This record gives sequence, structure tokens and C-alpha cells, in this order.
Amino acid sequence: MPATPAESGPASLPMTAQPATRSTDKLMTAQEAVARYVRPGSVLGMGGQNIGRCPMALTHEIIRQRIGGLTVAGCNLSIAMDQLVGAGLVSRCICGSGNLERFGTTFCWRRAIEEGTLQVDDYSHLAMVTRFLAGEMGVPFMPTRSLLGSDLLPRVPESSPGARAGKALVVDNPWAPGEPVVLVPALEPDVSIVHVQRADRMGNLVIEGFSTHEPEMIRASRRVIASCEELVSTDEIRAHPEQTSIPFLHVSAVVVQRFGAYPTSVHRYYDYDAAQVSAYQAAARAGAPAVAEYLNERVWGCAGFDDHLARTAGPDTLEGLRQAMQAIV
Repeated sequence: MPATPAESGPASLPMTAQPATRSTDKLMTAQEAVARYVRPGSVLGMGGQNIGRCPMALTHEIIRQRIGGLTVAGCNLSIAMDQLVGAGLVSRCICGSGNLERFGTTFCWRRAIEEGTLQVDDYSHLAMVTRFLAGEMGVPFMPTRSLLGSDLLPRVPESSPGARAGKALVVDNPWAPGEPVVLVPALEPDVSIVHVQRADRMGNLVIEGFSTHEPEMIRASRRVIASCEELVSTDEIRAHPEQTSIPFLHVSAVVVQRFGAYPTSVHRYYDYDAAQVSAYQAAARAGAPAVAEYLNERVWGCAGFDDHLARTAGPDTLEGLRQAMQAIV
């Protein structure tokens, strides 16, 4: 059986920076990091889940710079992905789902699928993590049972060895003939964006609460941009090594951005803003003109994410979200 190549963006896309391991100071602005590492046509890994820790500041910067032709990959692609789709910057999604929990589906994403302008490769969440795991380990594919019995596989008998649909291959377990397993190809994003609680200038990352697919995705990625709520010293990182979720060698850029996941939540820092999630969902449900108006006012019309926060939320709202999280934790 031929090896399945790892999925990534155009191989010819240049990267202007040295590998992440050669720099001890990766602190940049969002504008600098996105301009340096996100290219048109990239496979963009996206962190966050539903309404938690979505990389909104970095997403806004990609939209602001109008970097298009993207393939967006992740488990549950949420509001950040939907805004990229609404801005017309995504040609393909590879994901487990697209929704904002009780706030409904991702409407720009769904509309683009229905209109045939967006290609979607639909996997389970576990299959997505398995694909990132293969990319992390440097192997061309990884076995899983996750997709068996589902309609996410090609419409061929699952028990038929060699049943192929591009995104998966059903084979017999060589140690248990007659027992089917699914091989999924490695996924190696050209660049991934995540928002975390804490980081140092070297790029050591501390993720608290859920991490879902992010550790595997980050380690599988060629470049990683991490925004953080709080910049801490490397001495503090070294004093508590057990808290480091991702070591510096996997990270290309660190962006300090308080409330960088707003309007989604960050564990221990602030709660999600239900009013603003609903405001975006109302625009997305209404259609392209309302989405364009939203983006013109909240993204393209803002000098940066701090300006977005000032216009959209204001200090009193942000403080209220901070206090609401403190009451929970």
C-alpha cells in the first residue's frame, strides 16, 4: 500500500524567519506575526473549542490583512473560523464540526457549504486528533476505529479492505483478519494559531483547562503563532516545568494580547460574552451584507484588537467578564 502524503499547503511558500528553535525572543505584534507566517493558500490550524479560548485576536489580524485561499483545520471550528469564511478567505475546511454550542451553528460556514463555495472534509473529533498525531509523529498515516459505522466514511462496505475515499482508507487489522480499521492521513498545518493563558518570550506555553486537539496540532505544525493573556518570565516557567503544556521549540511567535479570545472565554481569566456572541450570530444568520457590515465595523474599521475591544466591549464589560470567571473558579 503506498504511503499517504501528509496534508499541507503549497510547498513553495517562503518563510522569512529562522526555525523557532534558533530564537530565544519570539515576542511580536499580531501584525508582525501574521504577516511573517501566514501565507495565501496556507493550511491554517486553529485552536480553541466552541466558545472557549478561540484565537480571536490573531483571526482578526488575518482578516485585516485579507490573507485568503486558506484551508482551516481543527476539531470544532467555531466563531473564528466562521468570521474567516464570512470574510471570503477560506476555500476549504477540515474539521469535526462547526458550531457555537447553545448559540447555534456557524452560519457563514453552513451557507458557504450550501452554496458550494466551500469544500469541507468532515471527520470525527477523534479522527482529527489522530491526523494531527500522525503529523506530530512524522508518520504518513495513523489507524483509528473512530469513523467505523458512521456515514463519514465513503459509501462502500466498511468491511471491504482497500475501500478508499481520499480522506480515509479501510483495511484489515493485520493481527486480526476480518477486523476493519481506518487509516487517516497525517495532517501538518503550515501554521497554527492558538490563544493560551501564559507564555514566556521564548515561546513556552501554559494551557489551563481543556486543551482538546491543540497539543497534537501544535507539534504537527510547521509554524505556530500563540497569543497569550499574560507574558511571564522564563525563570517562572522553569520554576514550574510541570505546567508547561508546549515547549518553546514548537512555537514561532508569541503575541501578548489581553482578552485575545474575546468574546469567547479563557479559563481562570474571563467568561464568554453571551451578548456579543449573539450579536455576531445574528449578523451571520442574516446573510452576507450583515456580515460585511459587522466586519467593516468590528475588524477592518479597527486599528487593532485593542481598538476592537474598546469599541465592542469597553472596560466595564471586560471587568465584569473577569469577575464572572473569578466567581466560577
